[in-house]
Formats: sequence, structure tokens, C-alpha cells
Amino acid sequence: MTETERLRASRWASLVLLLLVGVFVVRLSVEGRVVLPPGPAGAEANARTGARPVPMPKPAGTAARAAPPLPLSPATRLRIPSVRVDAPLTRVSLDADGWIDAPPADRPGLAGHFRGSVTPGEQGTSVIVGHVDTGKGPAVFYDLGRIARGSRVEVSRADGTTAVFTVYGVEGFPKRDFPARSVYRATGAPELRLITCGGGYTERTGYQGNVVAFARLTETRRAA
Repeated sequence: MTETERLRASRWASLVLLLLVGVFVVRLSVEGRVVLPPGPAGAEANARTGARPVPMPKPAGTAARAAPPLPLSPATRLRIPSVRVDAPLTRVSLDADGWIDAPPADRPGLAGHFRGSVTPGEQGTSVIVGHVDTGKGPAVFYDLGRIARGSRVEVSRADGTTAVFTVYGVEGFPKRDFPARSVYRATGAPELRLITCGGGYTERTGYQGNVVAFARLTETRRAA
């Protein structure tokens, strides 16, 4: 069994912890004041108070009409035109201690495809993570909370195809009550989750929540 197969076989049991322990924790400050990145409605309040997470968003309209799944192919680049994201992709997995590796902190514009998930466009749920900010300023997913329903997410793949996803929800969840099984579960269609930190922030614990964008494959483009 390959490393990827072992990770996939473990489903999301490890990922429940891995994404929620502050691997993306950084902060911005202006005159000693912590400045939080933008978040979806209710994200900061939910993360700060530990309120029960909102129900999972459900595909509707255009996003409900899933395109046929694609074969396995590594993802190479991520584009989200509505929030001006155009980022190269690396692959991230688990370190020796069993935690997920974030993209390198000295490359804030880089996003990471979690190799324990399917490649973007395959049948199943693919996961891409990124820093929200660094000590030097906003990072690749700083504006993730601003993404609107219906926005397009384009993932270029090594086989020359571009998997185009349509966003059908963006939510904020407290780390201590993160609905991992619902977020990562297979829906019967090729799906994508974009994840970063968000919500309230404290010096002791870092960011108290996660921001998650939910998207479904709705189009495939092939290189000419």
C-alpha cells in the first residue's frame, strides 16, 4: 500500500485534529492592536463563543449540477478570480509527529493540496489549505472568508486539464467544535474544500476557528 493509499484509508480521523491546532496561526498588528482577516458572516462569533456550528451548506442551482469526475492528476495551480488568488500548489502531508504540514511560512503565496485527499476533480472530497496571514502581512487565503456563493475556483492539473469548481457555501467553525465528518465526507460528487484559520484571536491560543469554502466540480477545461 502506498503512502497516499494509507492516508486515504485512514479517512479523516487524523485530519480532524491536524487542521484545528493552529498550524496556520500568525497575526497582524497595527499600533499594538490585533487585526483579524475578513470572515464569513458569523464566523468570528462562532469561533469566539464556541457556539454550535451552523448546518452544512448544500449545493443549489448551478453548483448542484456536478460535472463528471476526472482521473487522478496532481494539482499545480489554484485560481480564485473573485478574490484575486493565483497561487502555485504544493503537496502537504503529515510530519513525523502526525501533524499536517502547512506550506512553508516563508512562501505565504503558496497553497497546499493535502495528499491524503483525492486530487481536485476526482470523485470524492479534495482539500486545499493555506496560510491566512504571516507576520509580514496577508497570505494566500487572507480573503477566503469574502468568497461569495457562485464564485469560481479553478485548479490546474498536471494532465493539462483545469477543474472548475463552483462555491456553494463559506462557513466559519470553532476549532473545539469542528464538524470534521460533515466537512470532509464524500457527497457522491467531485468536491473541494478550501481551509484556513479565522475567527477570534488570542496571543495564547492563536486563531480560534477555521474558515471553510465548500465547492463542487461544475466544469472541465482541457488545454488546446
